Amino acid sequence: MEPGEGGGSSSSPAADKTAPPPPPPPPPQQEQEQGQPLSRYESQKRRDWNTFLQYLRNHKPPLTLARCSGAHVIEFLKYLDQFGKTKVHEAGCAFFGQPNPPASCACLFRQAWGSLDALIGRLRAAYEENGGRPDSNPFAARAVRIYLREVRENQAKARGIPYEKKKRKRTAAAATSASGESSSNAPPPPPATATATAASSSAPDPPAGSSSSVS
Repeated sequence: MEPGEGGGSSSSPAADKTAPPPPPPPPPQQEQEQGQPLSRYESQKRRDWNTFLQYLRNHKPPLTLARCSGAHVIEFLKYLDQFGKTKVHEAGCAFFGQPNPPASCACLFRQAWGSLDALIGRLRAAYEENGGRPDSNPFAARAVRIYLREVRENQAKARGIPYEKKKRKRTAAAATSASGESSSNAPPPPPATATATAASSSAPDPPAGSSSSVS
């Protein structure tokens, strides 16, 4: 046996045992993320998803994503109220219903309805992107929608600007604008009679600087 053949046969099995297996190729989504930075929406969605998963791990007793329901999502939203920056007046507060209270009060800060609604939208999309089924999405549960609607109405009343009242104001403004357009498109008045024309020609001219035109 030649020395070269003997050395090759003795070192080959050891090399095969110590060599690590090649890493699996990254998913197409990760390849895209590595090629270009994430958008602001995608970055926020990833942070929200990780925050929710951490909340499930810290839950007592711990919860898994498969056991998560709409009630747990509502608990998560109430948990986030402690980090809110929107003061919502209670019904017994002297400033309840005032959009601009003249002084401070002891009412708590909460998450604004718009922030919660956007958060649920991102988590609903992240749930399905991570393998969840749309028919079992806890973020799309009816109880969550009802909770968000109640938060919106309560915060609108606490600030003195009810949601439905704002909607009616917009509708009235649109009707006023439409009536203004229709009046501007009205046909011109009929020509004046000869008597009216003669009277207008004999009338004195208005003094200089006066406003005689109809706005």
